[in-house]
Amino acid sequence: MARVYSRRKGQAGSTRPSVRKAPTWQSYKPAEVEALIVKLAKEGKTPSQIGMTLRDSYGIPDVKASTKKQIAEILREKNAMMKLPEDLTALLKHVIELQKHIERNKQDMSAGRGLTITESKIGRIVKYYKRSKRLPETWKYDRNNVQLLLK
Repeated sequence: MARVYSRRKGQAGSTRPSVRKAPTWQSYKPAEVEALIVKLAKEGKTPSQIGMTLRDSYGIPDVKASTKKQIAEILREKNAMMKLPEDLTALLKHVIELQKHIERNKQDMSAGRGLTITESKIGRIVKYYKRSKRLPETWKYDRNNVQLLLK
């Protein structure tokens, strides 16, 4: 699938096995995996960071195959979910970095375009999250108060 603005294709990645089942060599039980997920979430890790940590440090290749639930579902059940969705948080952090860069480099016009593109992505994703009730209808994005939204 092509990117929204650049018309280039994404990078190729590895493919997962077609049958999703827990590997026989995995020593963790589903309850232990859920406890690890909650522990990592309390340390301040995002769901994708939790998945990478479980894969790299604990040898759990696929949480959904082990527990029959996604990481976000487990966090929602245990009330350990982040206030804002992870992808929206990443976009807001990117806006902050772009704003700092533009302050230092006023002549950088392509960074201004990048800021505009990132803000339009935020608008689209906020509209989706409001429709799916993951954000309240009163939630507003404001370029000047981005720092406050992340706290």
